[in-house]
Amino acid sequence: MAMKELCFLIGSSSGIARVLRGPGEPVELIQTEKARYELDGLLLVIEGTGRAKADGKIALQALGIISFDDEAGIYRMRAFNDGRWLEAEIKLLEDPKGMTWGFALGAIKTASTLRINENGEWTEHADIMIGSQPPRTFLELAVRRVQ
Repeated sequence: MAMKELCFLIGSSSGIARVLRGPGEPVELIQTEKARYELDGLLLVIEGTGRAKADGKIALQALGIISFDDEAGIYRMRAFNDGRWLEAEIKLLEDPKGMTWGFALGAIKTASTLRINENGEWTEHADIMIGSQPPRTFLELAVRRVQ
């Protein structure tokens, strides 16, 4: 089953994230990521919550639902964040513990990479491109499994 390829994400992880929330410096967050299979492995659900390191208030909440499209032979994700949602195709990296995705909305494009690094940390890096401006990092994340 194709969804078993994503088992490297299953579990709960916690660590640090830096998120660009408008002009200025990124906000540093205490980030948690929880990933689990649902519907007998048909879906992978990922919940991310980031609390501002400065005051503990929730600054980021996201929910992603990944499924495999048998007919097209591709993974798809529907993600929800800040009252919006998007759909993206997920591509697995040759490294068996990583994937990429992105989306375009008008002049805005994103490119994200998630991988489990050599230390077992779930890492993400995401860039945003607006029009002809050079790419800017809008998310960096490194979380480690919690028991």
